[in-house]
Amino acid sequence: MVEPASSHIREYTEADADATLAIFTAAVMETAAADYSPEQLWVWARPGERDRTGWHGAMSGRDSFVAVAGAKVVGFSDVSSSGFIDMLFVDPAWGGRGVARALLAEAEGRARATGAGELAADVSITARPVFERLGFEAERPQEVVRDGVALTNFRMRKTL
Repeated sequence: MVEPASSHIREYTEADADATLAIFTAAVMETAAADYSPEQLWVWARPGERDRTGWHGAMSGRDSFVAVAGAKVVGFSDVSSSGFIDMLFVDPAWGGRGVARALLAEAEGRARATGAGELAADVSITARPVFERLGFEAERPQEVVRDGVALTNFRMRKTL
């Protein structure tokens, strides 16, 4: 678990664009590799093809926040006012240390503050057990197609 004294959650800033993009790419290409084929990983992560400006624009368009240990960004997430989590990714080197738990707790707090009655997310096969341990239930499997390649994920919900 992340030590409270050495880590915290803060708002995403433009200075976090490179770190969050690197975490996203590594989490998909490394952490999700046990559950998805190389072709699926490639169309999902698009390593080397995403530009910093576009990434930052997307991150700033959501209520994004980062988990920081020391000066290092180790994970990130977001949550809409209705309680939808679009992204939650953790640096593979920080997996199993409570970063996802801290990010989901932050998302839950923000969703409650806006009056949302639930959290919802489209969760990868890899992340499903983490979300389930934290009180989410799988509503249904889904198939997302990117460049003709199908990827399975799950719509998950947690009542607040």
